[in-house]
Amino acid sequence: AGEKAAVAVAAPVKRERRSRSSRHGPELRLGGSFANKARGEQVAAGWPAWLSAVAGEAINGWTPRRADTFEKIDKIGQGTYSNVYKARDSLSGKIVALKKVRFDNLEPESVRFMAREILILRRLDHPNVMKLYGLVTSRMSCSLYLVFDYMVHDLAGLAASPDIKFTLPQVKCYVHQLLSGLEHCHNQGVLHRDIKGSNLLLDDDGVLKIGDFGLASFFDPNHKQPMTSRVVTLWYRPPELLLGATDYGVGVDLWSAGCILAELLAGKPIMPGRTEVSCKTALLMKMIYNLE
Repeated sequence: AGEKAAVAVAAPVKRERRSRSSRHGPELRLGGSFANKARGEQVAAGWPAWLSAVAGEAINGWTPRRADTFEKIDKIGQGTYSNVYKARDSLSGKIVALKKVRFDNLEPESVRFMAREILILRRLDHPNVMKLYGLVTSRMSCSLYLVFDYMVHDLAGLAASPDIKFTLPQVKCYVHQLLSGLEHCHNQGVLHRDIKGSNLLLDDDGVLKIGDFGLASFFDPNHKQPMTSRVVTLWYRPPELLLGATDYGVGVDLWSAGCILAELLAGKPIMPGRTEVSCKTALLMKMIYNLE
């Protein structure tokens, strides 16, 4: 399989208003809670004023890396709002992935969404979850780079290759790593909400890491808030979301993980569909078949 982006880019979807409460750590306040002094210190450290004003907590305690400390090697992914590059860190010599997020109009709401993703990534630290190593920007910049490990493959790309047939031990290994990463996310109060093959990244040693937390959300099972059902790619979307549920939990990620397991064993997606209606029909037919 050819090289794949180490960071998948999520398609824009309608997002819900988030609860500020969280089971772990302080309250989530992406803007307005930082004193002018703290913001001034962040700008002095090299952060752009627009980012500090809206997303001060997401960058608190970090210093931005300079763009000239990375050498871009190749463009390996592109989305509506971001590009992904393979790059070399000139300070360490390490090959990394740079996810460039553009804020052309500097809309506060767009910045808050990215700040939420940064906060989530900073909370997570596990061998099977992509780690955010730093942020690259400058005071005059209208964009932001997120620095990740560079991963050579993604599971969807490997599964689509006609020359690759996963063995049962390989399937067990990949699914074990997926569930281990998800357990960490859920223990930290995070729902991924977009588990699919292209977001499961692999290195040449077979290590799997969960990537792309663009649709992820904080959650607290003891203080539930309504959440949007317009998450998770259709083929991996659980029944409750297909039916419009706004009260859900870790089960949405586990359903997607189950779909990945079945897909690896069957050699093809188990519930493909181009629309919500076709996915609902496929799910209903499988349920009826199983009852018979």
